[in-house]
Amino acid sequence: MLTTDDHRRDSAGLRYVYPVISRRAGGVSIGINLNPNNACNWACVYCQVDNLTRGGPPPIDLDCLEHELAGFLDGALNGDFMLRHVPPEARRLMDVAFSGNGEPTSASEFAEAVGVVGKVLERFDQKGKLVVRLITNGSLMHRAEVQSGIRKLAELGGEVWFKMDRATADEVAEINGVPWQMAKTSKNLEICAGLAPTWVQTCWFALDGIPPPLASRMAYCKLLHPLADKLAGIHLYGLARPSMQPGAARLSALPVGDLQDFARLVEKETGIRVIVSP
Repeated sequence: MLTTDDHRRDSAGLRYVYPVISRRAGGVSIGINLNPNNACNWACVYCQVDNLTRGGPPPIDLDCLEHELAGFLDGALNGDFMLRHVPPEARRLMDVAFSGNGEPTSASEFAEAVGVVGKVLERFDQKGKLVVRLITNGSLMHRAEVQSGIRKLAELGGEVWFKMDRATADEVAEINGVPWQMAKTSKNLEICAGLAPTWVQTCWFALDGIPPPLASRMAYCKLLHPLADKLAGIHLYGLARPSMQPGAARLSALPVGDLQDFARLVEKETGIRVIVSP
């Protein structure tokens, strides 16, 4: 049986397609993994991908992606996949999510892959029924081909979940493993929100036993406040699955109350609605 803390990309024995139970989506999410080589341009300290490396994905076999997604959808909609692998309370298809073992938009075929998903959903009469989501760190949003893919996503009624865990350069370097500029992130987020409905997704946790300080929380609010009328909302979530990175021992989950307190602060300071998933 699938569980919310088991997001293995090979659970269905496929190269690109994998099912998970998503606590934030509220049911079964069909994952699209365009980074089967475990390569990403970020190195988040909480990442659950084993053997994570820096880099981009290999060429994507779009025919294989189409075949795998069509086969999986057929089994989920017309076969016994749900009965055999999904607990009764989660037996509903919620979305198709570009996520996986690295940054999806780093694939040069990203826009074409979105088109493949749209074609398969239409074939199974699921276009407009299953939400198509992109879960991204947003770092490549300036690229024209990435923007083209997000426009296609929007045409399918989809949305983007844009990662922003912290809002100071020191914290982003420590948590996401990359150099960071507030102006660039703000611009990329604005571009994304102008192309498709966009949620900010934020992983909130303690590092070395210390929760994010007030300065960190206020910097976060300061960055997002000017974008309040452009964003769909914020997904604030805690640690659900163990990190497979060297810094895993430094991480610890915060009490639910701490997440709720931060959510209230963000809503007060920015006017953006926050959904908390402990």
